[in-house]
Amino acid sequence: MNGSVQVGRVFGVPLRMHWSVPVLVVLLAYGLGRETLPARVPGLSATVYTVAAAAGAVLLMASLLAHEVAHAATARREHLTVEDVTLWAMGGMTRMGRPGSAGAAFLVAVSGPLASLVIGGAALGAGAGVDAAAHHSVPGALLTWLGWANLLLGVFNLLPAAPLDGGRVLQALLWWRTGDRDRADRVAGRGGQVLGFLFVVVGWLLFARGVPSGLWLALVGLFMALTAGAERRSAVISAALRGVRLGEAMSAPVVTGPDWLPVDRFIDEVAVAARHSTLPLVDFDGRLSGVVQLRRLTSVPAERRADVRVRDVAVPLSQTTTGTPEEFVNDALDRLRPGAGGVRVIVVDGGRPVGIVTGSDISRLVQHRRMTGGRPPV
Repeated sequence: MNGSVQVGRVFGVPLRMHWSVPVLVVLLAYGLGRETLPARVPGLSATVYTVAAAAGAVLLMASLLAHEVAHAATARREHLTVEDVTLWAMGGMTRMGRPGSAGAAFLVAVSGPLASLVIGGAALGAGAGVDAAAHHSVPGALLTWLGWANLLLGVFNLLPAAPLDGGRVLQALLWWRTGDRDRADRVAGRGGQVLGFLFVVVGWLLFARGVPSGLWLALVGLFMALTAGAERRSAVISAALRGVRLGEAMSAPVVTGPDWLPVDRFIDEVAVAARHSTLPLVDFDGRLSGVVQLRRLTSVPAERRADVRVRDVAVPLSQTTTGTPEEFVNDALDRLRPGAGGVRVIVVDGGRPVGIVTGSDISRLVQHRRMTGGRPPV
């Protein structure tokens, strides 16, 4: 996600934090310290409320992290590639490959809300125990607040609408019941759009009536509607591409360039004649070694282009999505690395690049199949 930085690793998975997280922590701490704690445990100093509220906000963010880590751990147990876990103002996001079965999709989706519900129940139980030992104590109030927040998070995420976890659960159940993954994606996406629109309307009405949290609800709804719409469009494209192989979708021949050339020679001898903004690179044996984006070439200062090799600014082969001409397009897109910067699949035959599939190629093929009733292009 743009605007996020890596702050560590959790079980081997990169953990990233968006710039909005500190803002969220401050807002949570402010509400907790100014309203919730004074109402529950009155008569304490401002310092106590401030320290306790900061601790509570951090604990809630740790709960959100646990929610996402549950998704990541389950995904890895189901042999899915997990790119990273990102915390941001809307909660968290785990980027991973698409599950290959309805069962795997269900387990990955339900693991996060279950983690939140377990944490919520444990926190409420602990809060009740602390209150029994020391009535109206700050730790008890914090644990109770944390418990209800996690229960709310778990229940909210189980609403049957994408991109919420409940939408993923619904998608997995429909996929299992009908055997049609694309239809299940479309139904879950439609649910997300409807629920997101309702959140926007209700949130805006609340905000207009003087309830500040209504604005937050409207923003959440807008995010849901936009994300669900994108997922519905992705499902439509997937259905249109069913049965199409990379060899039918690729642009060929594709311009390639030696990865050992300096940037200035590569621009003059290779890049100026290319039709694509991403070019495959080959090694001395003519085998694919990675790809380079034209914007990366132009970012090299002119005075350094004679000294910098193209391979030094390229995306290495390990981070490049490849496929054979016989492979189905949908299978290759499922393997597309999350956050790879758009659709880009290099088609290789015998280790040598023979074509490239970009977002433009996909759009053109989808439009062609719609016009011709699904017949492959000539």
